[in-house]
Amino acid sequence: MNLAASAPIEKPDEKSAPAGPVARWRGLVRRSEPALIILAIAVGALAAGLVALTSGAVQLIHQICFGMAGNARLSGTEALRSPYLAFIPAFGGAILGITGLFIKRWRPRRPVDPIEANALHGGRMSLTDSILIALQTVVSSGFGASVGLEAGYTQIGAGFGSVLGTLFRMRRSDMRTLVGCGAAGAIAAAFQAPLTGAFYGFELIIGTYTSFGLAPVIAASISAVLASRALGIDANFVGHFVPTAQISPVDFVAFVFLALACAAVGIGVMRGVTFVESLFKRSHLPAALQPITGGLFVGSLALVTPHVLASGHGALRTLFQNAGPGLTLLLVIVTLKSLASAISIGSGFRGGLFFASLYIGGLMGKIASAMLPLVVPGAVPDAAAYTVVGMAALAVAIVGAPLTMSFLALETTGDFPLSLVILMAATLVSVIVRRAFGYSFATWRLHLRGESIRSAQDVGWMRALTVARMMRSDLQLTSADQSLGDFKNQFPLGATNWVAAVDAGGRYLGLISVIDAHLAAAESRPPELAGLLREPETVLRPDLNIKEAADIFDRTQSEALAVVDASRRPIGLLTEAHVLRRYTEELERVRRDLAGEEWLGEN
Repeated sequence: MNLAASAPIEKPDEKSAPAGPVARWRGLVRRSEPALIILAIAVGALAAGLVALTSGAVQLIHQICFGMAGNARLSGTEALRSPYLAFIPAFGGAILGITGLFIKRWRPRRPVDPIEANALHGGRMSLTDSILIALQTVVSSGFGASVGLEAGYTQIGAGFGSVLGTLFRMRRSDMRTLVGCGAAGAIAAAFQAPLTGAFYGFELIIGTYTSFGLAPVIAASISAVLASRALGIDANFVGHFVPTAQISPVDFVAFVFLALACAAVGIGVMRGVTFVESLFKRSHLPAALQPITGGLFVGSLALVTPHVLASGHGALRTLFQNAGPGLTLLLVIVTLKSLASAISIGSGFRGGLFFASLYIGGLMGKIASAMLPLVVPGAVPDAAAYTVVGMAALAVAIVGAPLTMSFLALETTGDFPLSLVILMAATLVSVIVRRAFGYSFATWRLHLRGESIRSAQDVGWMRALTVARMMRSDLQLTSADQSLGDFKNQFPLGATNWVAAVDAGGRYLGLISVIDAHLAAAESRPPELAGLLREPETVLRPDLNIKEAADIFDRTQSEALAVVDASRRPIGLLTEAHVLRRYTEELERVRRDLAGEEWLGEN
């Protein structure tokens, strides 16, 4: 459609004041792709600063509450200094429970995370909600709950990206890109891995890879890494990694079984979180007391091993630095860490399972390397290689994003041949989880809240394009008792195509095709309209979206359907041809946004 030819030309108002500097900057950013990249660089650097602030706050709480020295990690300790420290997670739960009551009254609406924002809301997020979530994540992980900080990192990074996009009044597609830049910068800064951050943004936050989005997302990731290095963020959880020797056929077979086990455990952990939540709901325990109870359970598990506490950075590093515990103890830690993570999130602590999944997967890799010689005598597996493969495989099972985890392994180990094996395992896990479960942890949580999205791909336009917006409101009405001759005289050919028949109370009875009525009169059929009624039972509601309306048309094979209100009174008409045309137009618009054709056309 040529807007220039159809839209009236607006003449500038000579009396209007010139645009201010803010308006000029907004116009520059909206018109210039390089300006969008510069804005993405700023978002990435800002995300890195927020990551440093968040991780520093958590480490400070660990030092104060658990007596950790310097940069020592809580989860890397072998035992608590005092049994009384096991009550600290419950104390953190009390803080969350009490403050949560006030937050719920202050902001009763549920916060929107980056995936939901990009899928349903065109990238729009609340900065206040994002800050609150980040603070709750700091409290949760700081006081020892078995949750990762990555959820807080991406929330606050994406939140600021959305705010900057709103400030410059960016297009919907550009807003979604900036949200992805904020999340990508946060992950890149947290792991010192620009490719990992970039593909995290593409796979999980934007929902698809686009050549147009490559430049801003990569720019945000690189700027975040540079800023994080300047701020001294310590992201080395692997330590010095010696490249693996040649992988044998036995190792390949073992990696396949390891991937299968990681897929099963990943689904189990996600189901476990839901099970714990359902237990708390059935217990009728007040919401403020639930995180306290969860904290008590996590603290009791920490008496067995502190490796269950916090995100697991320190504990994962110990897997690469020494031989580690025996097989039995590894199995115990996997069980306790999975249980602690499910209890923490299920009881109301804030955080994610990104790094917890890395640690549990690393443990499973260690278990696989310890079991292989028992199954295949004479086999000498590389424990570090198995740890990395398990780490990536379980993270893919829970978080999703196989390319992200493959790049994480490559950028943290520098072992390219091993990364190819990890890509194989990650792909296998991704297919299994998608076929057997269908969700990542983030989309599974949204599914439990009643949302149907399975990724961050933009489907919000479908929900915004409702029947009420598409229907024609000039639908003609007639009484069902009217004779065929009177109907023909009232509605001659060409006057309209469809007429809704109603009863004496104005309620819908069916649609009548004007052409059918004239053909019936010409063929001397019985002069009754009742025999011409179409779709007396199938109607549309004004709140249905375009996809739901298209499904109804496809199921009923109808040309047109009436739109009725709650009292079943007809208020409009919608045709299948119009629905399909609008659907195609919107898909084409989305395609043009993804390809950046608007930028190419303007420049």
